[in-house]
Amino acid sequence: MRSPGNMWHRPSACVLCVLAALPCAAATLTFHVAGDDPGGWPVILSSIGLQSAMAQGDVEVIPAGVSITGADWTQRVEHGTILILEGASPLAASFGFRATTQHISVQSVEDLRAPQLRIIWEQGADVAVFETGKEVQVFARERHDKAPLVAGFRRGAGAVLWVATSPGPHGYDRFPYLPQALADLGLTTPFRSAHLWAFFDSSYRSRVDLDYFAPRWRQAGIAALHVAAWHYWESDPQADEYLRHLIEACHRNAIQVYAWIELPHVSERFWDQHPEWREKTALLQDAQLDWRKLMNLTNRAAFNEVARGLRGLVDRFDWDGVNLAELYFESLEGHDNPARFTPMNNDVRAEFQAASGIDPLELFNPKSPQYYNTSADGMARFLAFRADLARRQQAEWIAQVEDIRKTKSWLDLTLTHVDDRFDTTMREKIGADTSKTLPLLTQHDFTFLIEDPATIWHLGPQRYPQIAARYQALTPRTEKLAIDINIVDRYQDVYPTKQQTGSELFALLHVAAAAFPRVAVYFESSILPPDLPLLPSAAAAVQRAERTGEKLPGDKLVVESRQGVGAQWSGPALVDGRPWPVASDTVVWLPSGSHSIQPAAVKPVLRLIDLNADLHSAMAIASGIEFTYRSSARALANFETLPASLQIDGIESHPVTLGNVVMLPRGQHVVTALR
Repeated sequence: MRSPGNMWHRPSACVLCVLAALPCAAATLTFHVAGDDPGGWPVILSSIGLQSAMAQGDVEVIPAGVSITGADWTQRVEHGTILILEGASPLAASFGFRATTQHISVQSVEDLRAPQLRIIWEQGADVAVFETGKEVQVFARERHDKAPLVAGFRRGAGAVLWVATSPGPHGYDRFPYLPQALADLGLTTPFRSAHLWAFFDSSYRSRVDLDYFAPRWRQAGIAALHVAAWHYWESDPQADEYLRHLIEACHRNAIQVYAWIELPHVSERFWDQHPEWREKTALLQDAQLDWRKLMNLTNRAAFNEVARGLRGLVDRFDWDGVNLAELYFESLEGHDNPARFTPMNNDVRAEFQAASGIDPLELFNPKSPQYYNTSADGMARFLAFRADLARRQQAEWIAQVEDIRKTKSWLDLTLTHVDDRFDTTMREKIGADTSKTLPLLTQHDFTFLIEDPATIWHLGPQRYPQIAARYQALTPRTEKLAIDINIVDRYQDVYPTKQQTGSELFALLHVAAAAFPRVAVYFESSILPPDLPLLPSAAAAVQRAERTGEKLPGDKLVVESRQGVGAQWSGPALVDGRPWPVASDTVVWLPSGSHSIQPAAVKPVLRLIDLNADLHSAMAIASGIEFTYRSSARALANFETLPASLQIDGIESHPVTLGNVVMLPRGQHVVTALR
């Protein structure tokens, strides 16, 4: 279980502006690490979309102790190579990085782009103090002695990045912001995703300029905000106006907006107004646990009133979907902590007693023969009952949203469910049981969003393929699975930063995006400013990419992806030999599969510069564009210029527009747009 984040890092205007200023030159596509031990460099470089090359790459890494001869590195750098050097070597010295006889013990690091961020190495290291040239920009240094640890400079069309010591075996053990340093030195990432979801709590964004933030969210690859809707459960003129403004700003920038519901928490006012329906803990106290104030949804009167409130909430605003999140019980300590254990309301107790002959309250009474320490069978039966109750409640609320869909057919539905396959203790602790919930996918249309439990936040990115495999084995609807990454301060001892940032965050996103069709982040305001520009590159999943030629005008780029991807590209393009209309001046958007991109002489008469949906196919036609798409929510299509006419599945249509964004129906459709 989790609560709204306790860290608020508001991106500064200057950092966010970087998103709009990424270079349009030929993207950096490949990397190569010399020697037999690449260390953590493949993790760092592949996490932002670079492809490994067998012999020579756009980025060349020379680890410490590797001797390279026969190459004119100065000339290669001047012609565009980005050279990365580790530690002391004659090559490093030739570029101005010279080791002195002085050594220091390094464990605390200061990165100059985020001086307040605590960067602590798990193990200190003895590192030589280096002299650097005047043209060098220092990116990171030892916090106390200020000795340079990461530095670099541009030269000609290329650059040199130097690190005092290895970044560590995982790639993010010591220097979180190596990808950002490379970007500062001119590296342009080759691919980007526009399919990220992000959780959003307006209490952390109450005074920001939404019209300023919305385009930057989209540039950061965010496709949908899942907005904390409990703040708007009851109508309030000022709050309602804020939410309507947020939704409109997002729609103008092709971002979908979901109502994020955290039942059995309803709202602060609902809790105050209905003490008779408050959930109880095993100590029969009102279940106000962390930020959530839990209600007894087993009670039919309470259920009906909350269902009425949900319909009102969805009807009042122009949502694109609903997210039923964490609809199970407390707590992560399970029955070992009666003060947090739920549900123990009268309705649940009566139902279980009628079925088993046991009042579950007696399971927590040391004087009772049913006390769980002396009668484990009774507790096991109640925990099984509790997990089944959670599944029944999830099915009931899915049915409620499906009933609302009868009048709002464009609504998508997501069920956020904590992982209990990787951490198998979740069933007993909170009643989360995927084996009971996941079969609902064969009966209902929703996305199953798997949340990392707090107990595994300290583990590395390779947990995501393992999690994916366990869920894929349980459902034929694997395309409806998604993963939620919690970007928060972790309670475990983790290094080098408490919160995931830089290379660690990018590795998490990159591996997760390869394992799941959809990735969500928790939450929008906890993403640190230095990470925003590279977020869409980390989330881009590309299986294969190769370039023919040497970045010349006639070059061809072949890209293979399972979910579709944006390829950095300057100017008009041919895709698979035909003029391609789904592109901006800097990005060509590709459907899933294998496709080739080549330069084109002229751009199409009408371009679709952004589509918040899964693109299946597209073609430029004489007076416009024809494309097919699939979307689980209403699709948002952002045209370079608004079409004069539009057909959906061959029928003349007049959908809602906001600026140049056209709102298209949910499902799979063919669109013909004419200038």
